[in-house]
This record gives sequence, structure tokens and C-alpha cells, in this order.
Amino acid sequence: MPGITYYDLRHVTGQITHIDIDNGIFESAGTTFFNKAVLRVIKNTGWGILQIDNYQPCTGRKFDELLQKACALSAITQERVCLGDVSRGVLAVPAMKEDPSSVSIEEKSAILSEIEKGAIHPSVVNRRANYIERVEQVEFLDSSGNEYAYEMCRSGFNVLAVASRNGNTQMGYEREHTIHGFNLRHHKDLGKKAADIAVALLDAKLAHGGKMKAILDPELAGVFAHEAVGHASEGDLIQEGNSVLKGKTGQKIGNDMLTIVDDPGIPEFGFDPVDSEGVAVCRTEIIKKGIVNAFLHNRESLAAVGNGVAGHARGMPGEPPLVRMSNTFIEAGDATDHEIFEECKNGIFLKGSRGGQVDPGRGVFQFNAEYGYLVKNGECTGMVRDVSISGDILTTLHNIALCGKNRKMSPGYCGKGGQSVPVSDGAPTILLCNAVVGGNGMD
Repeated sequence: MPGITYYDLRHVTGQITHIDIDNGIFESAGTTFFNKAVLRVIKNTGWGILQIDNYQPCTGRKFDELLQKACALSAITQERVCLGDVSRGVLAVPAMKEDPSSVSIEEKSAILSEIEKGAIHPSVVNRRANYIERVEQVEFLDSSGNEYAYEMCRSGFNVLAVASRNGNTQMGYEREHTIHGFNLRHHKDLGKKAADIAVALLDAKLAHGGKMKAILDPELAGVFAHEAVGHASEGDLIQEGNSVLKGKTGQKIGNDMLTIVDDPGIPEFGFDPVDSEGVAVCRTEIIKKGIVNAFLHNRESLAAVGNGVAGHARGMPGEPPLVRMSNTFIEAGDATDHEIFEECKNGIFLKGSRGGQVDPGRGVFQFNAEYGYLVKNGECTGMVRDVSISGDILTTLHNIALCGKNRKMSPGYCGKGGQSVPVSDGAPTILLCNAVVGGNGMD
């Protein structure tokens, strides 16, 4: 069609199965279906983006009509779009150990119910558990003749326990999500673990705030890698000038042992066999041996910013892709846990995450740990609650003193631009010097 320099179409169909239990009562269980497509066109200068519900694949005149509709939308775009050169290729989707479609919803409900019952305890006043299973069939084509198709299933569950005593209310939360098939079996212990944490927190002391050495477990250290470093490395934020990492390529901002990576190709919850622009995915070392090395890009931000590779565009079904993380982590180091606690000597050990906030433009963050333990003479002592960590991203990176040997990944979802995509983040256990720890403890 005259004037069109590029187009692509991403079509996603699938189904979502969900089960929700509240205090032993099944609130809902069922399966819903979806069929969404997004057609993007560059005509003359900018994007024309057409979102289509219940898309029926078509060719010839009908497809030309869709292109015309998208072209009409491109007429209101003011900024000129350039696309960077990219590599093509699609990874194989990892095989599932057990296909969830082979398990009835009745059996899934029964197993989830056992997990939820595991959280029963005299001090637990509220229990919740939910299971979600999402199957997607993805088809893609573009004007350069690039085409691919694949199917993926993601499944997982959460269990929550709330304990209360004399007006003091605490929460324990456990989750397991995977791309490797049905994963509800053999996890009754996680309901009990959620309850045990909630009950233990009733007796935990309030943490004292201040600057100190802090040991971060793999989950909280992974959240730091994702939130504080991963978002700041996204090419669209670099392009907008909304990142503390802009202009710092080649600068040393951490110790030699510090390498932070985003890799869509490893078989974790954020795995993608190919990105949402049909670009081959690959490992990107954001920080390499303490030096700012590369950024995450889609084709547009790669052309505008450079320094990195595309392959990091991701979009929900029917939504235009954005620059997104996938599996983001701090590489393992060579320190043992014993060495980390010995080096810490006196400080705090922070475990788990209860959210927080980050401003990648200003370069500041604040994250809440699920709980922690005081460290005295290199040993864990009393449990503490209501504890957080905050600070300046660049200063904190310099203060990472040791990285443990064993990296662990945690699954979750990341929101950006009104879209939520599956991700994993992780790290080994790390030692952070001069950490700014927040707490409400009183002497």
C-alpha cells in the first residue's frame, strides 16, 4: 500500500482458568477465552495502531482494509519513527512436566483447597488462595516477511494468611508460578509456611532505623535489581531522559563482582521465545563488572538511543508492545553465606518483599521487606517487622560488597503503561554496606 514503510500484526488467542478460595469457601472457578490482535503501521512518519477484538485472520482486500484503518490513525502522529536493525529467530518453548489441560478443574480445586487448609491456625483470622492458568497461542507477521507462531502456558498459585492478636495484624504470603506446567501438587506446606510467618510476626519486634550493614535475601535483592536498575535501563525511559543511567555508559557504578542481567531466553517465568516485535531475544548485561554496559530496547528506542540490542519489546494481547524486562537478576558471586554473615557481623538480614516504589529519573527507591532478623556477631537473632530499605540507586550499587554463590529467581508480574506482563527477578544473597534501613522501633 502506498506510503506504508512498515507494518506488523500480533494476534493472540487463548484461555484463562482461575480458582479463588476465601476461608475455605470457593468464591469462583472457571475458564474464560480471549481473542485479541494489534496492527501497527508506519505511514510517512509515525505509528498508526489498530486494536482488534475477535480478530479473524484475513488476506487480500480485507487485510488492506485493516491497513487503511491503521493508516488513518497514523495521520495524527507527529513524531517521526525510525526502527533499528534487528536479528530474527525464535527459541523453542520449554516442554511442560505436566500439561495443566490434562488435569480437571475439580482436581485443581481440591489440591488448591488442601494448600489453603494448610494455613489454618488458631491465630489466623483470614485465609485466601488462588490459582491461575493462562494459555496463549501467538501468531505474528510483518511487512518484511517475518512470521512466527508458538503456544505457551503459565500457571501458578498464591496463598495468604492473616494472623491477629490484641489489635496487632500480620500477614504471611507464599506463591509459586511457572512456565513448566501444572505446579499445584506437593505444595501443601506453603499454606502452613504462610501461616507460620504471619503468626511469628505477631511476636516480632519493630525494627530500629538507621544506617547499617544489611544482608538482602535473593527475593529482596532481586526486587532491587528489577525495580531500581531494570526500569532505569529501559530504552524508552533513557530516550525520554527519565533515567539516572542516561549518559553513564562506560562509567563504573559498582564493584567488580557486580553484574546485572536481563535475559528473556532463560526458562524462568519471564521467558519469551521471541519478542512482541518479532525480534530474537538475547541476554543483555545492563551492568557488567560494575560498569554501565547496555540498555534494554525495542526497535524504536534502539534507533534513538543505541547502546544495547532490541528484543525487549513485550505487549499484552491486543496491546502495542513497550520496552519491558523479562528475567532480571544479579549474577551470583563467590561468597558463601557464612562469609556474608561474618563480614556483616552486626546489622540486619532482610527477607522477602512487600512492594515499594522507585523513581528511575531521580534515582531513588524505597522497598519494604516482608520481615527481617537482627544480626549480632555474624549470627541471626531476633525477628523484626515493619522494616524497609531506601536510598540512592547509584550509591547503593557502590555499596554492594559481597554476592553469594546461589542465585534464586522469584516469579511475578510487572506493570507499565497500563500493561502487566509476567517477569522473574532474582539474585544471590548480597551484603550491602551503609544501607539506609527504615523502622519504627523505640528504645
